[in-house]
Amino acid sequence: MKGGPSPKVVVCIVYVAAMFMAAMDATVLNVALGTISRELNIPPAASGALNVGYLASLALVLPVAGWLGDRWGSKRILLLALGLFTGASALCGLADSLAELTAYRVLQGIGGGLLTPVGMAMLFRAFPPQERAKVSRALVLPIAAAPALGPIVSGLLTDQFSWRWIFYINLPVGIPILLFGLLYLREHKEPEAGLLDLPGFLLSAPGMALTMYALSQGPVLGWHSPWIVGSGLLGLLLLAALVVVELRAPRPMLDLRLLRDGLFRTAGLVGMCSAAGLLGMLYVFPLMYQNVLGASALETGLTTFPEALGLMVSSQLVPWSYPKLGPKRLIMTGLLCTTAIFVLLSFVHEGTDPWLIRSLLFGVGVCLGHTVGAVQIASFANIPPSSMGRASTWFQVQNRLGSAIGLAALSGILAAVGTGAANAAGVMEPNLTAYRSALLGAAGFLLLGLWFAFGIRDSDAAATLRKRGAPTLVKTAGERSSPAEG
Repeated sequence: MKGGPSPKVVVCIVYVAAMFMAAMDATVLNVALGTISRELNIPPAASGALNVGYLASLALVLPVAGWLGDRWGSKRILLLALGLFTGASALCGLADSLAELTAYRVLQGIGGGLLTPVGMAMLFRAFPPQERAKVSRALVLPIAAAPALGPIVSGLLTDQFSWRWIFYINLPVGIPILLFGLLYLREHKEPEAGLLDLPGFLLSAPGMALTMYALSQGPVLGWHSPWIVGSGLLGLLLLAALVVVELRAPRPMLDLRLLRDGLFRTAGLVGMCSAAGLLGMLYVFPLMYQNVLGASALETGLTTFPEALGLMVSSQLVPWSYPKLGPKRLIMTGLLCTTAIFVLLSFVHEGTDPWLIRSLLFGVGVCLGHTVGAVQIASFANIPPSSMGRASTWFQVQNRLGSAIGLAALSGILAAVGTGAANAAGVMEPNLTAYRSALLGAAGFLLLGLWFAFGIRDSDAAATLRKRGAPTLVKTAGERSSPAEG
């Protein structure tokens, strides 16, 4: 529409609102599961199907999201995903049985799986590489605030109103953004998108879904469960076959040839390890704070919330720190400082000042926020606009797998060490050692990311470091130049 807001502003508004809604939805359910189980008269263990259905459906559509946006139009697919997610939220609130609620959660997962890669591709197409440090402020907001707000909002809505409001709350966000995007978003199609890579889809969809199922349910059902072993092995076999098929396909759905770009490949691995460490810590620490230190769910949510504030602060600093330090030093410094904070968090005990804990979690947000922001900016430095849809899909696949691997690994540590131990009187008491070991495991993922970060070269990210209109940086000996997109 003529006379409307800037296309860049429109993309930012729609992306941030949609991602905020989807990211918060991922954390609101856990707090309300007990209440849902009681009201629907289902065993607490059965309520896990709500998370499994969401994660499996999300993994099912995630690999094909980039192609759908390229082939049918990024605006059309984004608004379709947003409408599906919002509509499924309303249906979840109206559900009267576990079967209905699970089915509607599956629809939510499909919408959420399409939203992230398509929205990120639109954002990076709208902004040239040299402007992406500034737009990182928009990228970090939903990643930072939404997951931390989720448990707090869920607890308040469930206690004061009903568990159904944890889903209804999406409607006043989703409906206005859907209308706004319908009016002002610009359509974009890739003329060379081609037909659907059917063999790739038939391998990736069940492969991702089975692998995510095994990783998410392994700690619940036990790693020796025939269902977990069978689904995990079959998922890995399908993904291995996918690699072979996609490398031979002329127009693959998951373009593994993008990994030839060393910066995209290395930054993606760093991002994967960072997601594993951060999501793992945000899973383990609240459990430790409640089960060992005796805090309530609301107290725990308020104590961990400074991590989100730290991430928001870092999002304002990255546009300054990224060009000053360069991606390599910024990423490595952030990972090293966050690792040290994770180690300090593992020494928290009943006598620790809560404000010291909040300060440490704020530091996690500031330090790891710089790493996450720098990774997102640098990863796409050399990706041309025509490949942005597939690149953002692959980036999101890696992050999702990283999060699932982190949760599975740290849950395995908790189970191996044992979260309960008998005291001298034979009474079971919480075992602080198990939670400390798991937090050190989260630090281990960050150290692995630090090791990968040694392979990053600032000259490969030259397009994101220079000012608009400035000449390309001269490549150093043995390094290639990085052509700009914009």
